[in-house]
Amino acid sequence: MNVPVSQILVRFLENLGVKCIFGIPGSHILPVYDGLYDSPIRSVLVKHEQAAAFMAGGHARVTGGVGACITTAGPGATNLVTGIASAYTDNLPVIAITGEAPTHIFGKGGLQESSGEGGSVDQVALFAGITSYHKLVERTDYLGAVLNQAAKHLLSGTPGPVVLSFPYNLQKETVDDAILDQVAFSRPRNEPMIAGHYIEQSLAMIDQARRPLIIAGYGCIRAGAQHALRHISEQLNIPVTSSLKAKGAIDERSALSLGSLGVTSAGYALRYLEQEADLVLMLGAGFNERTSYVWDRNLLAGKKLVQVDNNPQQLEKVFCADLAVQADLGAYLQALDAGVQQQQLAAKAPVDIAAFVKAAQRDIDNAGETIFSDQFDHVQAFYHWLEQQFPDGLIMFDDNIVFAQNFYRVAANDRFCPNTGISSLGHAVPAAIGAACTVKKPMFAVIGDGGFQMCAMEIMTAVNYNIPLNVVLFNNDTMGLIRKNQHQHYQDRFIDCDFTNPDYAILAQSFGIRHVRVENEQDLSGLAETMDFLNGINLIEILIDQDAYPNYSSRR
Repeated sequence: MNVPVSQILVRFLENLGVKCIFGIPGSHILPVYDGLYDSPIRSVLVKHEQAAAFMAGGHARVTGGVGACITTAGPGATNLVTGIASAYTDNLPVIAITGEAPTHIFGKGGLQESSGEGGSVDQVALFAGITSYHKLVERTDYLGAVLNQAAKHLLSGTPGPVVLSFPYNLQKETVDDAILDQVAFSRPRNEPMIAGHYIEQSLAMIDQARRPLIIAGYGCIRAGAQHALRHISEQLNIPVTSSLKAKGAIDERSALSLGSLGVTSAGYALRYLEQEADLVLMLGAGFNERTSYVWDRNLLAGKKLVQVDNNPQQLEKVFCADLAVQADLGAYLQALDAGVQQQQLAAKAPVDIAAFVKAAQRDIDNAGETIFSDQFDHVQAFYHWLEQQFPDGLIMFDDNIVFAQNFYRVAANDRFCPNTGISSLGHAVPAAIGAACTVKKPMFAVIGDGGFQMCAMEIMTAVNYNIPLNVVLFNNDTMGLIRKNQHQHYQDRFIDCDFTNPDYAILAQSFGIRHVRVENEQDLSGLAETMDFLNGINLIEILIDQDAYPNYSSRR
């Protein structure tokens, strides 16, 4: 049966499992919007297209499914760039459908044209470096092949964003709906096979080590390998630290957790790595700037390294490994766990992590290297309050990062989503909204006042659609990281970092949401009775002294 291309696109999204699509309509994309009218896909009108891409990414990150956004031509498409780049750096399956001017006016200076003809914006070139696949579809005779390629990239083991642009006239052309039979909508089962000798070598190196240490990366979470990771750790008494993005790969309240590793962390895991470990198992993590302490060549001195990742580009990208294995982390850890049982590998000597952390903290205090002064006690108390208040778990999108990295212990039922990758300010609020559209769990967006002002109006998106959201806003009237760096490295020559905030109580009132201001630990009492964290929309404003700085150097 012949149907308009616009309907084919909507069915394509439905077959991908898309539940929500975020965007802003425009004349060049209205045929697709009209097709969404009768679709079970929930369409969400946002305030800015960048936020639409962040929402799609947040949805994909938490659900594991495909996130989707939709915009018109020209500025609608160009406004997606930062959000699509964020999805690209985080390997998120996000599809963006954009409109385009009709093909018969290409090169003639049509309104909002981005075909690249006649000096117009070249959308293909614009997205080329930040997508897994991008296509301006000018004819219907290869539409099935395009949709199949898009699905292939979205559903692969290492997914990435896809941008498809459709001229207005093409959306209205009719094609046989059997065209969707050309598309493979099932996820391919093509994880790299694990050669048995890799497992044997891994087991041998663990057996020979005195103090192995696991550095768990986001690959463990993406592969759903947390159970196997925990079992291996507990069976062999191997402590676990994680990259920032993988906080919660094992329950951080467990006896073998060292918290997260990285330049903005308290340093317990770093001290264990330097002082105790003789073997490092790097599982699904890259030695990025934070994790590698700005690529410190001495970090692994005198230690053996086993690195496992499903992405060959991550293997030995920074440090040479004694054993580098390309494998799905789920399959690798299951095989390793089975090998531990079969060979009855002996457990290592018990490690008292609590005692180690206590001694490390004493050394840190004596050396004057404590990250936080008592000016941050109420911030620490807030995160401890969160731990007590939500034993069944919460989801946290975090733009601020440094507080949660040090103060919040991510439990097995939690999901922590730090703003890594391209690390754009203004990400947490829209990303949390995207996740909250289909996930029923207390949803928190943690953000500074600088980033908040980039995305504040998206709170009205949550209000418009009654999407539950808890925004935690750190208010210090400044771009905190910039001010800290100008204090540490530029002799307090502050420029373009300070600003005046609005009255957030009045702003929240105008939005029609609840607001509370936290200035000290006492303000936390009664907070649970004040707000509905599961179903409501709330703004928690935490005041911080403008001249209070975390004591770490990002070397910038």
